[in-house]
Order: sequence, then structure tokens, then C-alpha cells
Amino acid sequence: MKLLRILLLTALCAALPAPAQDQPAEKVGQPAAQTASPQGSQNSTTSDTTSSTTDAVQRRNAEEAAAALKGGYAKQPAAPDFLEHLVDLALNLFDVDSSGNTPTRYAVSAMFLIIAIIVRRLVATIVFGILRKLAARTKTTLDDKLFPALESPTAAFVVVAGAVAALKALKLSPSGDHALSYGSTLAFSLVTFWFLLRAFNTVLDHAQEVARAKNMGIAAFMPWIKKTLVSIFIVFGVLIVAQSLGADVKAFLAGLGIGGLAFALAAQDTLANVFGSVVVAIDQPFKIGEFVQIGSNSGTVEDIGLRSTKLRRVDKALVVVPNKTVAAEAITNLSRFTQRRVEQTLGLTYDATPDQVESFVEEVRAKLQSEPEIEKSSIIVQFTEFGDSSINIWMVYLTISSDFAKHLALKQRLNLWIMRTVAARGMSMAFPTRTLVLDGPVARRLAEKVSPAQPPQPQA
Repeated sequence: MKLLRILLLTALCAALPAPAQDQPAEKVGQPAAQTASPQGSQNSTTSDTTSSTTDAVQRRNAEEAAAALKGGYAKQPAAPDFLEHLVDLALNLFDVDSSGNTPTRYAVSAMFLIIAIIVRRLVATIVFGILRKLAARTKTTLDDKLFPALESPTAAFVVVAGAVAALKALKLSPSGDHALSYGSTLAFSLVTFWFLLRAFNTVLDHAQEVARAKNMGIAAFMPWIKKTLVSIFIVFGVLIVAQSLGADVKAFLAGLGIGGLAFALAAQDTLANVFGSVVVAIDQPFKIGEFVQIGSNSGTVEDIGLRSTKLRRVDKALVVVPNKTVAAEAITNLSRFTQRRVEQTLGLTYDATPDQVESFVEEVRAKLQSEPEIEKSSIIVQFTEFGDSSINIWMVYLTISSDFAKHLALKQRLNLWIMRTVAARGMSMAFPTRTLVLDGPVARRLAEKVSPAQPPQPQA
């Protein structure tokens, strides 16, 4: 077959008219060419006719190609190179000519479809089966979720490649080739985008599970972080696919920038709340379930959204704080105490003697030193000042645990012990009192007026 092609090509080249500059070379040739027989003249005429027909066909093909270029076919997206080489290799292997759709060409096209189905089954059962076994041996669970998620896009890629190769093996018209080029570009772009989207979603879901397992503050923000990132990914994917199909993405982005500016001006508060939520997600000053104070609002965090943060106050009222306020105000997280500090002033009455006060101070200090829930280096017990109505003893200590219930239980136990110790020593706790001293003539006259009348003296 190849030899026949070579002979035909040689005959066509011989039949073409020679250029003018080559005429002297013909004269130097064999003289037999000048003494040709009439039969040779007839063969030469037939050959010239065949050459003219071939030239007409070539000119018609060139005109169709030019018309196709003018029609916009030159802008069609390029097909994958590996499929072009694969199809050409298969056609050359089975010695398929380029004249038209022969039975052999149809057989090659069907072969590509069958091979694609077989490879898809092998990838789904063998390749991904091996990957699942390898993933089961690793410590992380990301690969256990990633390989099943990527199985369907990979199988779809194999099927699309087989279908495109089968169509390319056929002899299509210029418009058919044009549609096939666009269709193959769109199909491969969608399958690749699906593959990347499944992988991206799996990684984000795994990150959310890890954040929840480790009780991280960002776990509350992961749902809307995932939605935002996936939306951005989809937008960029659509733009890339549109650009690969020949769309003018730059003009669209320019219009999108103007529209985005108008939207930003119309929704300043909404965007400020969104950026406030981003700041909260980065800084993580609190998480759901913690008791916080934001400005003048305090309560337990119930929900953290894109626009606002919801607090449940002690009286069970719900307070909705905009995230821009959350980002601008000082936040006090009352659930993140590392220790609890207790500061008290013990007031004794002024009838207590110095020895009683000194021994009481030493006894209180020893009691605090004996408590296992108190940090020993933080204990301070000192007689500090003479108050208006009491002798003041300053007591300070830090608890080891930050648990609020344990803190209250310890404080109550120590307060009861102090009351019993004061009573056992014959002292008393002071309370605000004020003594008024009345003296002088005015005070005596007032005393006489309020004193009861003297009873009459009996006569002798």
C-alpha cells in the first residue's frame, strides 16, 4: 500500500508541467523523448488531464480552507496533542488512507471506545483499589477521603479521552472538526475542573473535621470559609474555561470591576461586617460556648456568622452584635481565665487587741498555705490600715484552677472558716458604725428634757 502511494506521488510529480528555467535541462535529456509515438502522445494527454483534475481538487480544497479560516475556524481551540498523536499512530498502524470513512476507520474508532471503557474499569477497580489499600496504612484520614472523591472524575476523564479519540479517527467535515475541537476543549476543561473541585472540597472538609476534633476556634468559621473559597474557585474556573474557548475575559473582568465598585459603595455596612468576620476568624478572640464581654454587651456566644455574632445574656436575652462592632470593640473573654484571683478585706472591730490581730493574721496565712487549690507564691495576708470603723486585714491569693465552680466553692469554705475563727478568738467582724458624743451645756439641757421626771419625795 505504501509502495502504491509512492508510485502515485511519482506519477503526479512527473505529470506536472516543468517550469521555464528547467527547459534547457530537458533538451540535454535522452532523444527518445523527442521521437515519441502517437500512443505516447495519447498517454501524455491523459496524464495532463489527470494532473489538471488533481490541480482543480487541490485548488478547491485550498478555497474551502480559506473560507474556513475566514469563517473563524482559525480561532478554534487546539485539541490535546497526545490524542492527535495517538489517533495518527493508530491510523498509520492499520494503514488507513485519508480518502474517507472506510470500514477500517470505523473499526479504529470503535476500538478507541472499547479501550476507553476497559481502561475506565481498570482504573476504578485496580488502580484506585491499590490506592485505597495504601491509604488504609497511613495515619492521616485525608487520603482515605481523597481517593474515593477523585475516582469518578478520573474515570470520566478516561471516557472523554476515548470518545474524543474515536471521533477524531473519523473523517469529518471542516464544520464537524470545528465543533469537535470546541466540544473536546469544553469536555476536558469541565472534567479537569470537576477533579480539582472534588479535591478542594475534600481538603476543606478534612480541615474542618480536624479543627473540630482539636476544638480550635476557627472551627466555627469553617462552613462559611469553605463556601467563600469554593465560590471563588468556581468563578475562576468558569473564567478559565471561557478563555480557553476564545471568549474575551478581559472585557468581562473590566465590567465586573466597575460593577463591583458600585456594589461596594451600595453595601458598605455589609462588606464592613464581612471583613469584621474575617478579622474575628483570624484573631479568634472567642468561640461558640464561651462567655465574653464585647463593649457593653456580655453573654455566651451562640453563633458566629458573616454579618453578626449572637450572644445569650445571663437573663437569657439574645443580643445580636454586628461583626464590624466586634472587630472595633475591646473583647474580654471571661472563659479563658488561666487562674482566679481573690482579693478580700477582713475588717475586725476596734476592741480587738494587737496580740489577737497578729495571731489571727498568722493563722489565716497558715490556712491559705495548707489549701492545695491555692498557689503558694501568690498568698498575701497583712494588717494594712485602720479603717473608719474597722481594723483592715488585706488577703490575696490565686487559685490553681480556672474553673469558676471550684473557685466559688473554695471561697465559700474559706469565708466560713474565717467566721468561725473570729468567733472562737472572742473577736467580731466589724460593720460600718458611727458614734456620736454629745457634751456641753446644750447636751445637758437636752438630756434633762428627755430624762424621765423625778418621782415626788415622801415627806417625813
